[in-house]
Amino acid sequence: MEKIKESELIISPDGSIYHLKLHPDNIAENIIVVGDPGRVPEISAYFDKIEFKVMNRELCTHTGYYNGKRISVLSTGMGTDNIDIVLNELDALVNIDLEKRIPKDTHTSLNIIRIGTSGALQGDLPIDSFMMSEYGLGLDGMLHFYKKSTEVCDNEIADAFMKHCNWGNNLPKPYVVKGSELLMNKLGEGFNKGITATAPGFYGPQGRQVRLELAYPDINEKIETFRFQNHRINNLEMETSALYGLGAMLGHQTLTVCVLIANRVSKQFSQDYKKPVKKLVETILERI
Repeated sequence: MEKIKESELIISPDGSIYHLKLHPDNIAENIIVVGDPGRVPEISAYFDKIEFKVMNRELCTHTGYYNGKRISVLSTGMGTDNIDIVLNELDALVNIDLEKRIPKDTHTSLNIIRIGTSGALQGDLPIDSFMMSEYGLGLDGMLHFYKKSTEVCDNEIADAFMKHCNWGNNLPKPYVVKGSELLMNKLGEGFNKGITATAPGFYGPQGRQVRLELAYPDINEKIETFRFQNHRINNLEMETSALYGLGAMLGHQTLTVCVLIANRVSKQFSQDYKKPVKKLVETILERI
């Protein structure tokens, strides 16, 4: 088997993978990912024991034990471009022999749960409630750079969405990937469920106008009114579609759960979102 070239999979001189600065034994099979590196110590503070910590750029990892379960918490930073780095390197840690630079004979599947905050796109969704993403709808185009994406995408939903929105020819083609049913069942009840749209930015791509005029000022209204069978788009954030797409292609279980801290329809914002985020973290740690 041909080795993976050094320029394609970069290993640091100490043997750790390039961006994450992790060795294979530094991560657990149950991984919580968050955007903000400051949220990592807030979650690992619940651990009975922390066995490993590392920080590189915005990528912070703590691995330890909670009620006898080994768990890693890892910050990704914001955006699908960062998710592309994190998912590929996590997979390499468990499914590639880094010394020999060849894939392992036995595949390891990780459980990767994203805990985040998000804005609701439906007026009936309460502020500070929990959202579980059944599907990720990517508006970023990142997944199309991978040939295997055709095997994991739900083209029927994506095509219906483009038709409903009269999607611009100069915009990336949307893609839709389903989250892990195994993790949905494991984490259980207490969540609003629906499609989560993933935007390639916070301002213009999410319909926010500050000084620059928007090319698509009604994008949120079109997203809000989209329906496919019994599905609707409940919220908008910046990571889920890439997490689901890369996870599915690489053979990992992935799921996003968020606190809805804003409602873009009613224009409300949470008065103290840290309390529901704390409750969500505790819920996930108990059920993971």
